[in-house]
Amino acid sequence: MNLKDTLLYLGKAILFGLIMAAMFLFVTRYFDDKNIGKSLLQNRGNHTVELSFAKAVRRAAPAVVNIYSLSIDQSRPLNSGSLQGLGSGVIMSKEGYILTNYHVIKKADEIVVALQDGRKFTSEVVGFDPETDLSVLKIEGDNLPIVPVNLDSPPQVGDVVLAIGNPYNLGQTITQGIISATGRNGLSSGYLDFLQTDAAINAGNSGGALIDTNGSLIGINTAAFQVGEEGGGHGINFAIPIKLAHSIMGKLIKNGRVIRGAIGISGEPINPVVAQILNLPDLRGVLVTGVDPSGPAARGLLQPRDVIIKYDGEDVPGVEMLMDRIAETTPGKTVLVTVIRQGKEQALNVTIDEKVVIDKDK
Repeated sequence: MNLKDTLLYLGKAILFGLIMAAMFLFVTRYFDDKNIGKSLLQNRGNHTVELSFAKAVRRAAPAVVNIYSLSIDQSRPLNSGSLQGLGSGVIMSKEGYILTNYHVIKKADEIVVALQDGRKFTSEVVGFDPETDLSVLKIEGDNLPIVPVNLDSPPQVGDVVLAIGNPYNLGQTITQGIISATGRNGLSSGYLDFLQTDAAINAGNSGGALIDTNGSLIGINTAAFQVGEEGGGHGINFAIPIKLAHSIMGKLIKNGRVIRGAIGISGEPINPVVAQILNLPDLRGVLVTGVDPSGPAARGLLQPRDVIIKYDGEDVPGVEMLMDRIAETTPGKTVLVTVIRQGKEQALNVTIDEKVVIDKDK
C-alpha cells in the first residue's frame, strides 16, 4: 500500500469516526431531552403531578367561598351592618354544608356566603367547635360546586400544596408551597394535628382550602405563625388536616356540637428518671400529675403518681393516645383503667363525664 492509499484509508476512518461521534451526541441529547421532559412529571399511584397546577385549581377553586361576617350594632339596629370580619370556607356537600374556621364567624350576627360564580347566600350556623376552631355553615342552593376530598392518603412532608382563599378581601387567590411538617395523629382530644406549610396564609385565608396537586382537599387553612405584634410572613402557616375536620364536621351536623368524654386528670409522658423512681418496667404509659377532686377519675379512685398503662383494655403508649381515647368515649360509659401504683397493677372502674367546652375568646 503506497502513501496515497494509506492517507485515503486514514481519512475515511477519521471521517467515519466523526460521523459516528456526531450521531452519538445527537441521540444522547435527544434522549436526555426526553428524560428531562419525563422528569417534569412525577407519578404517584394512578395520579400524575404536573408542573402546572391549573387542573387542580379548576377542580377545587369553585367550591372555595368568600365569607362575609356582618355585625349589627344593637344600639342602632336600623343601620346597615358593619363588616366585622372576612374569611373563606369550603363547600363540602351538595346539601350546602360549608366548613370554615370558628374564629371567622363567631362574632357575626349575619353571615353572607359568596360563591365564585357570583351567587350570594345568607347562611345558618349548623354548629361550631372552639377547641378545633371549626364551624359548619349551611346554605340552600342548586348545583353547588363540591370540593374533592382526600381522606385516604395523608399528606407527607415535601408534598406540594396550594392554599385557596380570599386574603385581605382581594378576591380568590392561590398560593403554593410544600408541607413543611405534620403534627400528631390525635383526632378528637383537641390536640390539633396541624399541617405546617410555607404556602402563604394571610388574613382572609382562614377557613379556605389547602389542596394537593390533584385538586383534592387535604386541610382547612387556619393561621399564620406570628411573633409578638409583627404579624405573619415567616413562611410558617398552619392548616387543620381534612381527616380531623371531616370528623368534626360529621359530629356538628349530627349533634350541633362535638360531644367529648372527660376523665378529670392531667398527665405527662414517662421519662427514664420517673420510670426508675416509680419502679416501672418501661417508658410506656401516662403519669397522672393531677386529679380533679370532683371529676370521674377522683370518683374512680385514681391518684396522682398513678401510671395509666391501659385504658378500656387497650395499651397506652403515651399522652396523645390516652387523651384521644378519653375524648372519643361516650359520656356515661364506664371503662376499666389499669394503673401501676407503688409498683403494683390495679384495675379501676371510671365512669366518663362529658367534657365542658370553654370558649376562651368569649
